[in-house]
Amino acid sequence: MSGICDGRVVVVTGAGRGLGRAHARAYAAEGARLVVNDLGVGLDGRPDPGSPAGRVADEIRAAGGQAIAHGGDIATTEGAASLVATALETYGRLDTLVNNAGFLRDRMLVNLDEDDWDAVLRVHLKGHFLPLKHAAAHWRAEAKAGRMPVARIVNTSSGAGLLGSVGQGNYSAAKAGIVGLTLVAAAELRRYGVQVNAVAPAARTRMTERTFAETMTAPADGFDAMAPENVSPLVVWLGSAASAGVSGRVFEAEGGRITVMEGWRPGPSADKGARWSPGEAGEAALKLLAEAAEPGAVYGA
Repeated sequence: MSGICDGRVVVVTGAGRGLGRAHARAYAAEGARLVVNDLGVGLDGRPDPGSPAGRVADEIRAAGGQAIAHGGDIATTEGAASLVATALETYGRLDTLVNNAGFLRDRMLVNLDEDDWDAVLRVHLKGHFLPLKHAAAHWRAEAKAGRMPVARIVNTSSGAGLLGSVGQGNYSAAKAGIVGLTLVAAAELRRYGVQVNAVAPAARTRMTERTFAETMTAPADGFDAMAPENVSPLVVWLGSAASAGVSGRVFEAEGGRITVMEGWRPGPSADKGARWSPGEAGEAALKLLAEAAEPGAVYGA
């Protein structure tokens, strides 16, 4: 196989199903060598018999590609370090990290248990941070040794993290945190040859299949707009050398649509040059809000 990722070594977390599986297969089709990570848990993050990572690695090898399975918990220091070590020990290098692992425990805020909050933040946000940290440490060492990487990190956020989603306070907070982590990592790691971007995908996966089953029907032309494979081309390009110069960006990807997201930017402003009284501050705030663009609607509101 050859393509825009020919010879690159790519790690994809949560790659046993859905988006992760689609990403891993798409990278392999473009010539990448894969480390397919998946802990093999259910939708709620609890143990699920049989890890699917091996099956995806088998699929890639059967198609003529190179892949190895990794079943470690990437939300632990040991698992994340092992993930990077597996790439280096198997292929002798690491070029791209795709952080994708996650699950849901949806509740309205007043019904959301502390354990459900911690579990979702742990896998989504900590599960992004730790692999990023260990991959970045390797690339920093390479850069300092005079071997400047052409490295890429692609993180997975969500529209829920950009706009909020009713019943998903834990998930929305984690996905918003991933955007903040992406921006910081892009700024800090640029000097080491590392580009960091995030994608907010909309696709039919285990986490979304009930929602999309109720709202989506196949169009007459047969194009399945909710197939996870529609998101993968952008993820593959961001993880390739072809994306040179693109870093610190967030993209939405859904069906055939790609959108560059423009996040928090200064809007209307007022400066009194002295301390406001509460009444004055309120009056000024109302005037500014009248000039400002309306925020996007929270999902499910």
